[in-house]
Amino acid sequence: MIDVSSSVRVALRALQVNKLRSALTMLGIIIGVGAVIATVAIGAGAREQMARQIASIGSNLILVLSGSTTAGGVRMGSGTQPTLSLDDAEAMIKECPAIEDLAPIHGGSAQVVYGNQNWATGITGTTANFLNVRDWPLEAGRPFTEQDIRTATKVALIGKTVVEKLFGDIDPVGQVVRIKNVPFTIVGILSEKGQSPQGTDQDDTLLVPVTTAQKKLFGTSFPGSVRTIIVKAKSEDALPDAEAQITDLLRQRHRIGPRQENDFTVRNLTQILQAQQQQKQIMSLLLGAIASVSLLVGGIGIMNIMLVSVTERTREIGIRMAVGARSMDIRLQFIIEAVTLSLIGGIAGIIVGAISSELVSIFAGWATEISVVAVITAFLFSGFVGIFFGFYPAYKASLLNPIDALRYE
Repeated sequence: MIDVSSSVRVALRALQVNKLRSALTMLGIIIGVGAVIATVAIGAGAREQMARQIASIGSNLILVLSGSTTAGGVRMGSGTQPTLSLDDAEAMIKECPAIEDLAPIHGGSAQVVYGNQNWATGITGTTANFLNVRDWPLEAGRPFTEQDIRTATKVALIGKTVVEKLFGDIDPVGQVVRIKNVPFTIVGILSEKGQSPQGTDQDDTLLVPVTTAQKKLFGTSFPGSVRTIIVKAKSEDALPDAEAQITDLLRQRHRIGPRQENDFTVRNLTQILQAQQQQKQIMSLLLGAIASVSLLVGGIGIMNIMLVSVTERTREIGIRMAVGARSMDIRLQFIIEAVTLSLIGGIAGIIVGAISSELVSIFAGWATEISVVAVITAFLFSGFVGIFFGFYPAYKASLLNPIDALRYE
């Protein structure tokens, strides 16, 4: 029977005798495991942050932009020609069965003034449906009403960033602000959204009725025109149908011939954001694979040190065999040494990886999320590295001839 406890004691004693060499041998495993855990944590944090940002935009969204103008042969891009209208929005919600809701948008930027405070922000003229389309509840106050839209009432919903900049600790609901010298009453506060996937502050905004924006703030090229329509499909599966229905309807309403280009642009916003998330996932996997190479290098380091150890301890091996140790006992001793180095290195690597993740989160401002699966996998892999790379030195040691080993100088 193999005396495992004796092999463990001999292996641990051998490691304690050469503490510096053991520490340097573990260094590769520590760096490898730490790098894998930190990389996976950063990648997981980035994916989670991206998922939150996508959710903050809203679900199953389609963006319909007005057309482009051409001046002197230069095409100015989508949104520069007012080809969409409130009538288009009403027709879309009535005749496109794949659409759940939509919100026309007509806005711009302006200075908002309250007392002796002022702040430049984006002004979004829209309807009460905007809150449902963007999954954006109110923190306080009330939303727009149909009466507000019909009569172009001078009321506004205010974002959290604008609240901080203009009001501080004052409750803004019921307060009056001036936009382009036009007084607006704050009737509601939008809940906090945070950054968009593009990095813009979604809370730095102020919503007004779309008709108010058209008539009293930004004007229109022709009555009822809007710059954008945000559409919410009934489901993710309904997005392609919604795109096709919107395109067919607007081409018909705008009298666009079979060979003519659209005077509008339809963009699947959800797919664009998901593509960005997939790119981050691919980058995380790539970085994780690169970090895993460190584990391989650490394993090779263990094998090299163990081979040197076999050579240095040839006489010791001969003495053990002479007093009754079998080849299996010698093999087990060296495997235990290699596995011990790997597992201790793995534990130290987990600690290093966790600390590195926190430091990256604190100093670089990157979101990190330590994965339990990654920790367990890295630890088990470090043990496998010890067994795999420790087997050959152990096998070589077990084949030594006792007489030759005792004569070794």
